[in-house]
Amino acid sequence: VQLVESGGGVVQAGGSLRLSCRASGMITSVFWQNTPEWYRQVPGGQREFIARISSTRNIEYGDNVQGRFTASRDNSRKTVYLQMNSLKPEDTAVYYCANVLGPGSWGKGIPVNVSS
Repeated sequence: VQLVESGGGVVQAGGSLRLSCRASGMITSVFWQNTPEWYRQVPGGQREFIARISSTRNIEYGDNVQGRFTASRDNSRKTVYLQMNSLKPEDTAVYYCANVLGPGSWGKGIPVNVSS
């Protein structure tokens, strides 16, 4: 089982990006039970909670991204997504998906750079 991360890059302020984390090789019924989360971290800063997606697709968001970011999951593709709109320079960070491969698992991080 491997975690495949994609979607980061450089974007101008006001633009959009969609991040994804896919559990390659995982049985769908196992993926379905997990509760994936998204976080971000700037250099020298603390990891900041962005979103949590339950197995029933109940979604909780952190205060800083309400209304701009949308988290989702596609169980058939064993993938979680983070759609980020109206990006701001302060959204520049490394974004992490967690718990996709199981509780306590972390991705290597997806760099996002928002230029002003």
